[in-house]
Amino acid sequence: MAKAADMDTNSANLIQSGTEIKGDVITQGNIRIDGKLTGTLDCKGKLIIGKTGELDGTVECSNAEVQGRLHASMKVNGLLSLKSTSKLLGDIIVKKLAIEPGAIFTGNCKMEDETVAKTVTPPTPVPEKGK
Repeated sequence: MAKAADMDTNSANLIQSGTEIKGDVITQGNIRIDGKLTGTLDCKGKLIIGKTGELDGTVECSNAEVQGRLHASMKVNGLLSLKSTSKLLGDIIVKKLAIEPGAIFTGNCKMEDETVAKTVTPPTPVPEKGK
């Protein structure tokens, strides 16, 4: 049985080890990077950066699993999973974040949850007595 983190490579885009791409990549599906991508990635599906994978630039995707190196600003609309071999340098905006022991993350993280943002209201100050 395949784990949820596995990806059907028959239906995914693949940048193999030894391949380097410079530029913008837009995909409606999943993508796995085992080579190097320098540029912008807009992925409507899941992004997997393998142990030998590198990405330098900006990323927006639905879910991501990082095993390799990422130097980017990143927006993940679902779950970002940093595996123990990952090295992430950059600012991220995520809905959910999972970090395994051994993973390296240097940057800022903002967690967004649209349901919480809509329902949370700032507290009303209580007036002081005698004023």
